[in-house]
Parts: sequence; C-alpha cells; structure tokens
Amino acid sequence: MSVTFATMTVRPPIGKQKRYERLRLQIIHARETDPPADRPPLFWKLITNLNVATHDDAVRMLDWYARRWSIETFFKTLKTGCRIEEVRLTTADRLANYIALCCVLAWRIHWMTMLRRGHPEAPPGAVFTDLELEFLERLMPTTKAGAARSLDPYMIRVARLGGYLARSRGPPPGATVMWRGFGRLADLVEGYAAGKDRQTACG
Repeated sequence: MSVTFATMTVRPPIGKQKRYERLRLQIIHARETDPPADRPPLFWKLITNLNVATHDDAVRMLDWYARRWSIETFFKTLKTGCRIEEVRLTTADRLANYIALCCVLAWRIHWMTMLRRGHPEAPPGAVFTDLELEFLERLMPTTKAGAARSLDPYMIRVARLGGYLARSRGPPPGATVMWRGFGRLADLVEGYAAGKDRQTACG
C-alpha cells in the first residue's frame, strides 16, 4: 500500500463560527500499488481527529479501521441472530444479563467463522465436540477414510445446515449461515444424543 497523510483544518459554516471551533483533522490516503488484474486497486480515504505525525501513526489508523468489518459482523450477529433489539425484558439487570450472554454467542460465531477462513487446516476438535464431529460425519460423509481431519470441511457442513450452497466459485460462508447452521446443529445433536442414549439403554 502507498500511504500518505496530511492535516486539514475544517471551519464551521458561515454564521456559526462564533459558536463552534475549527476542527483540525488528519486525512489519510491508502492506495494499493500492485492490485490483481481482475479488479481495480483498493483506495481508502480516512479522516480522524487523532494525532497522525508519522508513517507508523497512519498505518496504525489503517489497522484500526480494518477491524471495522469484524465489529460490524459481530453486531450483525447480535441483531440478526440473537434478535437483541426485539427483547422486552422488564428490568435493567435482566437485560444486561441477556446482552452479556448474547455477546458470548456472537463472539463465538464470529470467531469460528474467521478461524475457518484464516486456519482451515486447524484440527476440528478446536471448535467441535466429539459428538458434534461424529454427527457431522454421519450426516454428510464426504471425508475419505484415513484422511487427516481438518476444520474446513466440518465448517462447510455446518454452513450447509444454515443454507450455504457450497458452490466451487462461491464466496466463503458468512456469519449469518454459520449462525443458522450452528443453531440447527445444536438441535440435531441433542436429538441424536437422546436417541443414541435410548438405544444404549435398550441394549
């Protein structure tokens, strides 16, 4: 990336200059210098009121801004998956407890989604229980016998439970289908475990 930055002073509108002070803002431009042939170069224009005096400061601001998508995905899971805006609890304490629980769930869904993208060869036991792995293997037996188990195929199976089509040229599964898939997986595994225990009890 080619990173440049400069300081700009923004004045209040005419007629309001006595009520409001001037703003001293830092403008950061970041342009991709060697983009792939199939798309235009990335170009970010950022404005901040934080101090940017060196190139390292500008890179730090870019790194912070790059986390925006993770934050938005986290809150999307809270709003869409947990439907946190539809909760009608009667006390602040109950609402705080519910939000805390939903934050853990939203973080876990986001963490598993990003883990699959960044470390697809990680062991599946880092995410799934033995019972979940057994169920997924029985539900969608696509892993070859004797092959080393990795996280990616199991996450794809969960995404398929949430409606992911798993096309060869399609985008990777997002938080929404992962949320739906893990919800279905929890229900199916509970029923699978109950049936398995009943068969064991009956001999």
